[in-house]
Amino acid sequence: MILSKFVDELPIPPILKPRWKDQFYTYYEVNMTEFKQSLHRELNDTTVWGYEGSYPGPTIEVERGEIVFIKWINNLPDKHLFPVDYTVHGAHMDVPEVRTVVHVHGACVESESDGYPEAWFTKEFKQVGRYFRKQVYRYDNCGHDSTLWYHDHALGITRLNVYAGLAGFYLIRDQHERLLNLPSEQYEIPLMIQDKTFNKDGSLYYPKQPDQPIPKLETSIIPEFVGDTIIVNGKVHPYLKVEPRKYRFRLLNASNTRFFRMKLDSEQPMYQIATDGGLMQHPIGVKEIMLAPAERAEVIIDFTNLEGKYIIMTNDAPAPFPTGNGNQINENTGTVMQFRVILPLSSVDTSVIPAYMMPVPKIREQLASKVRYLTLNDNMDKYGREFMLLDNKQWDAPITENPKLGSTEIWCLINLTTDTHPIHLHLIDFQILDRRDFDVQRYKKEKIIHYTGPAISPEPYERGWKDTVQSNPNQVTRIIMKFGPYTGLYVWHCHILEHEDYEMMRPYIVIR
Repeated sequence: MILSKFVDELPIPPILKPRWKDQFYTYYEVNMTEFKQSLHRELNDTTVWGYEGSYPGPTIEVERGEIVFIKWINNLPDKHLFPVDYTVHGAHMDVPEVRTVVHVHGACVESESDGYPEAWFTKEFKQVGRYFRKQVYRYDNCGHDSTLWYHDHALGITRLNVYAGLAGFYLIRDQHERLLNLPSEQYEIPLMIQDKTFNKDGSLYYPKQPDQPIPKLETSIIPEFVGDTIIVNGKVHPYLKVEPRKYRFRLLNASNTRFFRMKLDSEQPMYQIATDGGLMQHPIGVKEIMLAPAERAEVIIDFTNLEGKYIIMTNDAPAPFPTGNGNQINENTGTVMQFRVILPLSSVDTSVIPAYMMPVPKIREQLASKVRYLTLNDNMDKYGREFMLLDNKQWDAPITENPKLGSTEIWCLINLTTDTHPIHLHLIDFQILDRRDFDVQRYKKEKIIHYTGPAISPEPYERGWKDTVQSNPNQVTRIIMKFGPYTGLYVWHCHILEHEDYEMMRPYIVIR
């Protein structure tokens, strides 16, 4: 379905107000409901799920170090919007069809409040998963000022819940960031970028499994889902009216599978100032930004002296990435949104692109007490369907990653598949050391890494604190991190949601 571009204005998610706030703590309540929302003026209103009656959910803004409590409340219907695949682990017939658990992605958070995939709950908390601990989550916000996001994480149906609309921004701020005099207030805008496919009646389409492996059982697990329409902040190909001045954009790829490689058709640079985990040491001028699902980047775009110009943000990343064919990028999926430099300058632009923002000291490899070699594997299930594993182990296998509190480790991600996998670790931020080509076939035969090229440094736009890394095919990707400040049960997984739901996720435990 081809819809007219740039006919709807970009919505900006509202800031959520707390129910209670004093000098000790802040308390929010967040309801998940089903409702109708206009995603494009040429479509009928679309039934979606969202937080506080909004898709994307409202933005939660907190201070670094602020103690925040959130009660996440499931008021969704008992019937899912999309076909639930009961052959997927965690989504069997013995659990409710609609379950939710919220994960604040990138948060430094106690284990009980992390949104463990089996800590799900239903409407009014009538049924809960085996790891359900509490109704009110606690966030100590010990990370840097950064762009985080919150989304559903229920085992076996994350892909469906997020696609339905359960996602929103969670921003950590601090005084240091304010003193940098970056573009702020109405000149600072979050952009949640996703892909969807619509039915003719305006409803969201999610595919069923073409060949049903079990008679009379509807299934929906597919290797990847790629939509044919790009949506930003809940609108198809929106436009944003801007003044001829600098703007700060917080970019988030919240798609199930699709990667985005974004640039401006004016060919002007964007100035990247932050990665997943916060500000970089120095801003860098980039002509394009590459984001895998769940990755974030903050950029400043300078519209000064561009009065009257219309600038389009484009995308040319193959889908699935990197092996997708050219048919997946067309005039529809190759366009993200439009900026219209048509507003008058309301005041002199005194904001800056600082030459230096904050120290990002490199973690020295010599500090690592353990090096783990972990494979990314491609397999077939008993029905002949493709599914992916981490370290060739399924979700329920005994836990094998058990770092000690305060220890530093290097994880070597050995990608034996043909996909680039965005690997996300809960709890901690890490740094990318390098990537290196290796002989995949030899590894599969001999279980020995035979490198075929030199180590490749991370891209300039990845040289900061990260919580999600692109692990490319035919490469070993090395990351380094210090585990803490909490102990307990967490997970690491591929953030292609179809992979995550079908076994490409593993628990890990931080021990004393």
